Amino acid sequence: MKIGSLEFKTAPLLLAPMEDVTDPSFRILCKKYGADLMYTEFVSADALIRDIASTKRKLTIFAEERPVGIQLYGNDIDAMVEAAIIAESVNPNLIDINFGCPVKKIAKKGAGSGMLRDIPKMLEMTQRIVKAVNLPVTVKTRLGWDEESKVIVEVAEQLQDVGIQALTIHGRTRAQMYTGEADWSLIRAVKNNPRMHIPIIGNGDINSAEKAKLYLNEYGVDGLMIGRASIGRPWIFEEIKHYLTTGELMPEIAVDEHVNRVAEHLYQTVEWLGEYRGILHMRRHMAVSFKGLPDFKSLRIKMLRADTVLGIEEVFNIIKEKYADYQPTISE
Repeated sequence: MKIGSLEFKTAPLLLAPMEDVTDPSFRILCKKYGADLMYTEFVSADALIRDIASTKRKLTIFAEERPVGIQLYGNDIDAMVEAAIIAESVNPNLIDINFGCPVKKIAKKGAGSGMLRDIPKMLEMTQRIVKAVNLPVTVKTRLGWDEESKVIVEVAEQLQDVGIQALTIHGRTRAQMYTGEADWSLIRAVKNNPRMHIPIIGNGDINSAEKAKLYLNEYGVDGLMIGRASIGRPWIFEEIKHYLTTGELMPEIAVDEHVNRVAEHLYQTVEWLGEYRGILHMRRHMAVSFKGLPDFKSLRIKMLRADTVLGIEEVFNIIKEKYADYQPTISE
C-alpha cells in the first residue's frame, strides 16, 4: 500500500485520530508496539489560524513516532485551506481531513461528519486543500449521514477524483454515532469498485487479533485503522501483527509487565502534560487497562482517585503483589 512516498509492504495498522487520546506520548507507545501510521488528535482549523496555543501544540511531532498525519476539521473552506498550509509547515507525512467525527458540537456546525450533508462543499474543500499543499491529502469519513443517505460508494469515487491519496471509512453513519455493529459491506463495495485505485482503509469494531485477520480477508481492504480498542491497550497492534504473521494468538502479558507498560505511558504523559493534567489524561486509559483482572474494583477506584504519580505508583505496587501468581489466559 502506498500513500504518496509512504510505502507499506503488508496491510498497515493505523492508529485512529482521537481527541484527548492520540497525543505524542500515546502515539510513541503505539508505534513501539507495532502501529504503522499515527494521526494527531483532531485539530480545529479555526483555532489553528487564530494561533491558539493549545491547538498549535497538537502539531508537535517527534521523530520516533513517524510517520504521522495531522488531521484537520472545520466547515469553512478558506480556513481549512489556511490551516492545511500551517500544518504542512511542521512537516507531517500527510494531511488528513476529518469528515467523520459524529460529535454533536462539531457535526451540527457542518464540520466532521456534518460535511456529509453537503457533498458539493466537501468536494470543493478537499480539492482546494489538495491544490494548496504538497503533501499527500487523505480523508476519513463515514458511510453517510443516516440510514437513508449512505452515499459512501459515490462519494469515495468523487473524493478520489479531486485528488485524495487514501480514504479511511468508518462503517457507521453519523446517526449511529458508535452504537450498533459497524457495517463493512459498503466498505467492501468501495474497495471492489473497479474505478477506485487509491488505498481503502477500514475502521470500526476492530478489537482483537482474530477480528483484524477476519476483516482483512473478508473485506479486502488495504489497511486497518484501530481506535477505541487501543485505549488502555496500545499493544493491540503487537497482538494483531503477531497473529497475522504466525497464525497464533500472542500470549497475554503477565500482570507485572502489564503494570510496567501502563507506568511507562503514565510517565511519558506526565512529562508531556505535567503531573496534574497528565494524571487526568491517563485516567481514561487506566480505567480500562486492567479489565479482566478478578476482584479489581477497589484497586481501580483507588488508582483513579490518586492525584499524584507517587500515589498511582503505590497502587501499581499493590497490583503487582496481589496478582503475582495470577496466570492470564488468551481468552481473558
